[in-house]
Amino acid sequence: MSAPLHFLTFSRSHAQLAEVLGQLEDAGLAPQALHPHDVPTGPVLVFFDHHTALAEVQETIEAYQLYAEARIMAVSVGLLPTTSTWALLRSGAAEVFAWFGVEKPVQIVASRLRYWQTQEQQVQELQRRLVGRSRRWLDTLRQLTDMAASNCQVLITGESGTGKELVAREVHRLDARPHKRDCVVVDCTNLIPGLSGSELFGHEKGAFTNAISTRDGALALAHDGTLFLDELGELPLPLQAELLRALQEGTYKRVGSNQWRQARFRLVCATNRDLGAEVKRGTFRQDLYYRVSGWTCELPPLRERKEDVVVLAEHFFAQHRGPRQLVDQQVYDFLLLRDYPGNVRELQQLVGRIASKHLGEGPITIGDIPRADWPDFARLGAAAPSSTELEAGVKSLLYQGLGLKEIKEQVTEVAKQLAIRHENGNLKLAAHRLGCSERILQMHTARLAED
Repeated sequence: MSAPLHFLTFSRSHAQLAEVLGQLEDAGLAPQALHPHDVPTGPVLVFFDHHTALAEVQETIEAYQLYAEARIMAVSVGLLPTTSTWALLRSGAAEVFAWFGVEKPVQIVASRLRYWQTQEQQVQELQRRLVGRSRRWLDTLRQLTDMAASNCQVLITGESGTGKELVAREVHRLDARPHKRDCVVVDCTNLIPGLSGSELFGHEKGAFTNAISTRDGALALAHDGTLFLDELGELPLPLQAELLRALQEGTYKRVGSNQWRQARFRLVCATNRDLGAEVKRGTFRQDLYYRVSGWTCELPPLRERKEDVVVLAEHFFAQHRGPRQLVDQQVYDFLLLRDYPGNVRELQQLVGRIASKHLGEGPITIGDIPRADWPDFARLGAAAPSSTELEAGVKSLLYQGLGLKEIKEQVTEVAKQLAIRHENGNLKLAAHRLGCSERILQMHTARLAED
């Protein structure tokens, strides 16, 4: 069942707003009023007019970005300057339009809601394989479904270990071509100089030493399917030119052949390099970059979706030990407070080491963490402020006339701010790091907002 449609209004054009709501109700949509401090649980129409302070609308939309379920349509019941459109899109609105400035506005809302409902069903299915519930990850999965529904080339970027190949395979799986064939994977880091043309385009018998038989390359195998080029930034320049020709003309030649062959496939590429910077350095062709980046999707590093650490760890523990294996909370505490430069792959490998070390019955406990993975206590201690630095800070507060109670309050406030900043605004993780309740940090942020 789809989430109910809500609306929030900043408009003072009451007659026009009543007309809009009446049209929606006549169409069977009947949005429910959402008050400023309510938590959005689905699609929201945010109404405004030319009298509304744009910053106020932007602030509300940005706040709604904290909730994974919120999908925002910003609707003007008056004039809509182009600058306002882009500002609201940057704030997180999925759609912006002027109600009385477009044809059939009710259909725009209805079609968008239908698409979102279908998309959420696809996202729920994707989450079984691409695990995560954070807002950042759900936005990525929604973008993935959009990419798969299109017929354009896809470039997946992101740091090593973020799951680029998994995402590429899902793009192929969701591709709606009725008679699509296989997804063929080529790792460009493994292409051997001199033979790489054969890997992509195939070769004829006798084309070079040891070419004892005719061989199809990746383009032939991917015909009517998907060709996934992993680590595209490693592709040698001569092959970049040949690949570009095949993409532009849809034809290629095997090594040692004069016969042109057809190649129809969807190209999906992945890289952990900045291809724009590579173009400027002259190590990657600009025309090929434009060709392969019809739709670019950047996968977030794990540090930007820390809310997913526990759910990912649960998934990996279940893979190793079965879904009924209990895991002590201290293990999750340890996993939450770690950094993961290798991203999801590093977390997966760490969970694997912990699960493999666990013997016997009972829950996995902190004692199952291999000693090599323990925190570097010496480094952590060295990172703490020295007694001299701490003394200087307290001395400064004393000289300002502050007593013990005031000093404690100031240090506590600074600690809260630092923890929230370190966890990118995630109050749950910040509270976990500080060892306090999430409610304490909610009161802290509410007080700052009032100030």
